[in-house]
Amino acid sequence: MEEIDAALKHALARADLVIATGGLGPSDDDVTRQAVARVLGRQLVEQRDIVHAIEERFAARGLVMPRVNRRQALVLEEATAVPNAHGTAPGQWVEQGDQVILLLPGPPREALPMLATLVVGSLARRAPGAREEKRTLCMTGVTESQVEQTMQPLYARWRTQPVGIGVTTLASPGLVELHLRARSERAGAAAEVLDRAVAEASGVLGDHVFSQGEPLEAVVGELLRERGYRIAVAESCTGGMLSGRLTDVAGSSAYLERGVVAYSNAAKVELAGVDERLIEREGAVSEAVALAMARGIRERARVEVGLGITGIAGPTGGTPAKPVGTVVIAVETPGGADVRTFRFSGSRYLVRTHAVQASLDLVRRHL
Repeated sequence: MEEIDAALKHALARADLVIATGGLGPSDDDVTRQAVARVLGRQLVEQRDIVHAIEERFAARGLVMPRVNRRQALVLEEATAVPNAHGTAPGQWVEQGDQVILLLPGPPREALPMLATLVVGSLARRAPGAREEKRTLCMTGVTESQVEQTMQPLYARWRTQPVGIGVTTLASPGLVELHLRARSERAGAAAEVLDRAVAEASGVLGDHVFSQGEPLEAVVGELLRERGYRIAVAESCTGGMLSGRLTDVAGSSAYLERGVVAYSNAAKVELAGVDERLIEREGAVSEAVALAMARGIRERARVEVGLGITGIAGPTGGTPAKPVGTVVIAVETPGGADVRTFRFSGSRYLVRTHAVQASLDLVRRHL
């Protein structure tokens, strides 16, 4: 607790806003509340409504709240509890003169939604005149270095214009994100600049851009919904990961009819209707078999979109002709069929993750 005391005193000596995450749980080592109370010379008071809310959360799962969870209802005197929709630990808004100390739970899935609400509410009302705006562009089917090279002329101009634009590039398997930010004293100026920047960037990056922040599975789902299409998936090397991504989106039952894991050759025949002789002649990892998987699952599910994925995720199983990382993806829609062969690198996890992203992108481009 002494370390927390020292860090809080140091932060208060130089900042108007101090945000502390973690240490709000029910365990003996969750001491952030006590440390802040000690530094500020305040008492901790149990709030009965918070205790009741935690009890109800446990009861909804058929459980009785352990007594140790009452610690999470301890709020500093004169502080305001910040609701936590995703966990049992409420946050706390603590004012100390003109300063604010914000206590948030440690798990990002809990803390980030709480912080987002405060940013546009209580924190925005205390912010100075200059406001920072942000935009995000999400791309797939392109590398970070390709994006960098394409965007260099725009970056040079954006840096020197009256309202400059800062750029951060983030890359992960099958995904490149451009985070744009601008700051201005004039109301709306930063937003206007960023809106123009998004249009300019989208123009040069083309159809690699799939959203301004929404995940690819949500974009594909919305396209399917708009067209009134349903999709069925036959997966081999990805082992259900693609179906998992699709069902991550609430309401996906409106367009995902089924997903099967046709891992063995026998499963490809039985579940996806692939001709056994085709597998013997072309091999399980081939464009012919991927097309047959897409067509077979589409026909069996009686849907508009069928997708087939087959590949070698590794680390073993590759050959000189078909090395580890070879993945073949096929899609069939009312407009026709398409098949692509990819060579992904990296671990088994990375190969499968790239394959799922490429599959979603192939569907997107055919809708």
